[in-house]
Amino acid sequence: MPQKEELYQIPLRYRKIENLHIVFWLIKDLCWVMLWKPLGLIMIIPTIGASLLITWQTRAIKSELLHNVAVVFWITANAYWMLSEFYSKNESLRYYAVIPFTIGIITIGYYYTGLMFSNKRKS
Repeated sequence: MPQKEELYQIPLRYRKIENLHIVFWLIKDLCWVMLWKPLGLIMIIPTIGASLLITWQTRAIKSELLHNVAVVFWITANAYWMLSEFYSKNESLRYYAVIPFTIGIITIGYYYTGLMFSNKRKS
């Protein structure tokens, strides 16, 4: 029997925001590659904003929540890294992006470790 969480369908309007979020993220990363600093800086706001909105909207579904929290940390690390390359002469500052990347990995690890243990208990 499927768990309650598996029966929950994400509303289409939320999926549309997720798709728009991908557009924001791609534009931000294109700005990074092309060294378009002002637009890259501006695109951080809708990219992180959309990821926070998606995380909030899916908070009732544990798997979606934890994956989306990890995405928020991923984008945060990515944006910090971009900013450190754009605006700092000190290349070692980019290594601080490891902090949010690691928090994202820990979040996902928590979810999958819990999933593994719950599957072992069921068998």
